[in-house]
Amino acid sequence: MRSSSDSPASLPIIDITFDSKPPRKSAARNTIIVMLGTLGSRLSGLVRQGVINTFPPALTDAFLVASRVPNLLRELLAEGALVNSFIPVYKSLPDADRRKLAGAVTGVLIAVNLLLLAFGVLAAPLLADLLLSAKPNVDRDTVVYMTRLVMPFLMLVSLYAIAMGILNADEHFRESSFGPIAFNIATIAMLLVLPHSATWLAVGWIVGGVAQLLIQIPALRKYGLLPRPSLRGHRALRRVLVNMVPFTLTAGARQFLNLVVTNFLSSSQFPRGTITGYANAETIFQMSMGLFVMSPALAIFPRFAALRAEGDWKTFRALTLSTIRSVVFLSAPISALLCVLAPYAVSVLMFSGDATGDKFRAGSLILSTWSLALVPWGINTILLRTFYAREKTREAVAISAVSFVCEVGLYALLTPAQRLGLAGFGVASTIMGIATCVALTAMYRAQLGFPLKQLFAYLARVLPLALVAGLIAWAVTRVLPQPGRPVPGALGFGVASAIGLAAYLGLAVALRVPEVSGVTRRLLRR
Repeated sequence: MRSSSDSPASLPIIDITFDSKPPRKSAARNTIIVMLGTLGSRLSGLVRQGVINTFPPALTDAFLVASRVPNLLRELLAEGALVNSFIPVYKSLPDADRRKLAGAVTGVLIAVNLLLLAFGVLAAPLLADLLLSAKPNVDRDTVVYMTRLVMPFLMLVSLYAIAMGILNADEHFRESSFGPIAFNIATIAMLLVLPHSATWLAVGWIVGGVAQLLIQIPALRKYGLLPRPSLRGHRALRRVLVNMVPFTLTAGARQFLNLVVTNFLSSSQFPRGTITGYANAETIFQMSMGLFVMSPALAIFPRFAALRAEGDWKTFRALTLSTIRSVVFLSAPISALLCVLAPYAVSVLMFSGDATGDKFRAGSLILSTWSLALVPWGINTILLRTFYAREKTREAVAISAVSFVCEVGLYALLTPAQRLGLAGFGVASTIMGIATCVALTAMYRAQLGFPLKQLFAYLARVLPLALVAGLIAWAVTRVLPQPGRPVPGALGFGVASAIGLAAYLGLAVALRVPEVSGVTRRLLRR
């Protein structure tokens, strides 16, 4: 039972630019490190996607379908599920037990990945049939061949995930944040020098995975955290595995969604190149999510876990609201700008110069509506981390799973050509993002209390500013060169978004939005 001084309405707004406890690293410093790593990763990812776009659409479509297989399994076993379930348990153990747990988790991962590697190679034809529609616009034999080639990527990304989890748990974010940059650079280098064939496209991907993993090893050794794989088990291993189950179910629902999307886009009702266009839009959207949402979420997650271990729920709730406010402040204008500048953003990836092709049109249309989902799913990302930090995943995961299933239903309702077509993807994602946000907020409030009035008041101030920024950017495009190629696209997006963001920040200063001063202080400190 909370005292009146501990009520949601009385919660202070925590500025995450500093921390009152000296032994911990600055949350803002961690956030900046992760954001810089994410920025480098996403920018180099744009270049990587642009290089992939120079390959023939028939080849890139097949590759993107094939790479869904290890990406599906890595969601189930590695990155999200493993990191979010591993860190809270790891943080709760004495130092000596932490290394033993890390070794046990690594040993189990290696064993499971070896089995999945064999399964993926042997069952590649079955997996291809599962991913492709009955009358596909993608060559099935090429998908089967490339699926077998890219399966080792799962082992590499799983080992990278455990390395990232260990480093992040001790708040060493630099090396893990810059791992994806190594992946992109290595992949780009391979794709630039190798022939444009199915074999070398897949090999370039694997080489990138090796580079991403290897760059973590020096940091693990430096801090004495390099795990020794073991199958002897550990008393806390069961907690990690039990915590992973809900994450795996959620990831399974999300990957079911991806499976439906891939199957839908591979239908012969869409022209060849539509899958690549979707991937282009996804690359830009994920860059925005990674930079303005996932970076703060990853950096603040260990702090949530530590507050939970201390039982400091008042600070926990205040930190939740502060982080959500920061994420909304950063993501709202980006959402508006991507909505109106989608063709310019997609043009940056058109290294092939295919300005009028199907993949350009598909990517622009999908991104223009998908961008609307950035704010609601940004809030959901932070709320979900608060449940994971408290090891209360069952309810949150159930809501997420239901959300993904409902999103599939909305896809079926909205995406037929006679309705919204490809634009239906973004509309469906936005609707379910808002619904999920309502459900998670209600659950959080029931368990810990939540200052809804403060959050609604903040959204009412910030979202109109983002709308104004988007309208100004759209007006600027009226006098800019038409998009379709990298240089005009980058020029148009840069100029229009800069003017839109300047208007957004100017209005935020005029309305005295607290996050403006926070951002200014962080920039001045760097």
